[in-house]
Amino acid sequence: MAAPTAGEAPSRAPFGEQLRSFSRVFWIANWMELVERFAYYGVRVVLPVYMVLAISEGGPELTHVQKGSIYALWAVVQSFVPIFTGGFADRYGFKLNIAVATVLKIVGYLVMGYCIRLSELLDGVPLAEARAAGTDSVYPVFFSGAMLLALGTAVFKPGLQGLIAHEMPSKAASLGWSVFYQMVNWGGFIGPLLAGYLRVLEWEYVFLACAAGIAFNFVPLFFFAEPPRDGEEDTRTPGAVLKESLLGLLEPRLFFFTMCFAGFWLMFYQLFDILPNFIDDWVDSRAVADALGDWVPRTADGNLPQEWMINLNAGMIMLTAFLVGYATGFVRSLPAIVLGIGISAVAIYGLGMSTSGWWTLGCIALFSIGEMSASPTKMRYLASIAPRGKQGLYMGYVNMTVGIGWSVGSVVAGAMYETGGDKINLAKRYLLEHEGMSASAIAALDRGAVLDALGQQTGMDVWEIRQVLWDTYAPYEMWSVFAAIGVASLVFLLMYDHLVQAAKHNPQHSFNRNGHLWVRAALVPIVLGFSYAFYAKLQRSGDFDPAIFLLAALFVALLLASFVAQRSDSSNDHDGSSDGSPEAAVSDDNG
Repeated sequence: MAAPTAGEAPSRAPFGEQLRSFSRVFWIANWMELVERFAYYGVRVVLPVYMVLAISEGGPELTHVQKGSIYALWAVVQSFVPIFTGGFADRYGFKLNIAVATVLKIVGYLVMGYCIRLSELLDGVPLAEARAAGTDSVYPVFFSGAMLLALGTAVFKPGLQGLIAHEMPSKAASLGWSVFYQMVNWGGFIGPLLAGYLRVLEWEYVFLACAAGIAFNFVPLFFFAEPPRDGEEDTRTPGAVLKESLLGLLEPRLFFFTMCFAGFWLMFYQLFDILPNFIDDWVDSRAVADALGDWVPRTADGNLPQEWMINLNAGMIMLTAFLVGYATGFVRSLPAIVLGIGISAVAIYGLGMSTSGWWTLGCIALFSIGEMSASPTKMRYLASIAPRGKQGLYMGYVNMTVGIGWSVGSVVAGAMYETGGDKINLAKRYLLEHEGMSASAIAALDRGAVLDALGQQTGMDVWEIRQVLWDTYAPYEMWSVFAAIGVASLVFLLMYDHLVQAAKHNPQHSFNRNGHLWVRAALVPIVLGFSYAFYAKLQRSGDFDPAIFLLAALFVALLLASFVAQRSDSSNDHDGSSDGSPEAAVSDDNG
């Protein structure tokens, strides 16, 4: 059997020695990641609140279902396109990949930031008038900007991560990926701090600042040469690159790891897609703001802005990720991932237990510890099984597991929060069910005036209203659902680890000899599940869900490709181009 993969084997080298082993290009690449994340999270952390903000308050006033639909397709584009652009990064170069991505992201930020002005230009009337007439175009305009940003990020990720994987010393892989993750969160910490101040002045300033920030990533490209490619020169055509990328997903160990880990990402992204709205609607953080002093920004009701609360996640990772990475370097990847998922699931469940700002911060802190154990370790694991010369391709595969969980979670969470979590919608429901207001009168209320109307009807202030709605409609129950999905992911990964370890020690194991059949058997229920979900939503509401459709189409393509891959493998075995040994199916690493 093969020797242990260097990138995966636990490292025993001293901390200082590992840190000194990183090259100049490694640090340049990490700096570009910091800049890109500064811009990305500067916008990303304010979007959940901005998208549903009332028109009268300067927002486009989308629904949570529309928000979830945007995030679902954003997840598909941002996470699945790298499966293919990773191969192009290996073929055409990391620097070109990064430059193209930067242009796409700049345009995306500007289109989203000016979505209201652009829609008013297209409609010829103010957004409020167009919305009342049912003719406004703000959703497709914002959607277009979001997809450009998603595409730019999809192109950027495998190019940048492939460059880092290329420069990664094998003896410092765990520390190196944690340094990378730490740089991600330096950018992710600074961006929201700036955005929290700029959006008080004008929402458009957030998008302008982020577009200007990402433009600085052109500069470092002039200060290093394209790294030499490993192995022979790649002369594949674009079609061949796409075909190899698709077939690569059928590698049994890669496929099952991706499927098992997807539940963690469904749970994970609720911290950024739903928690901002949940904090804005339900959490009382006045005591936290008072403890921090007068220098921190506050919302109109005295709360600490949700951007600053959630930023504890990035702040903790920014300061401590390298320490967790150094510690997890002494254990195998999969146990570290499983431990991280378990810690994160406890934190997600805890978010629904209290409306206290201090309690919410404690749950965010606990989640961050779990994230530091699980998230960067996935890159170490996949980098360890990536053949030399295909680092960009395998870093693209990193994003597939994220995309499945994020996209499905966006659809589910958007629908759940629209009906059972959004405070304005629950206030409307309370007016109808408990105060006797007519449905037509409620529908005529401006979104920004609903709580005032409920206060006038009941004589309650905003905090009393919040507590009554919390007790009546239990908006916290969704966190139990997300935590349960995280626990299910943990269980499946434990089963996967048991399977891989058994196959590693038994060359005749069915997973080694017939792994393609395992993959095909798993694809059938996945295809049926996504197909049914798409059909059921189409029948129930008449809505064509592009994200679910694309996921179903992807897995249908994978199922069909599994037959092509099997014929190709059989042909190779017959003509002697493959050694045909069962040992080749599962490499002997410590994964």
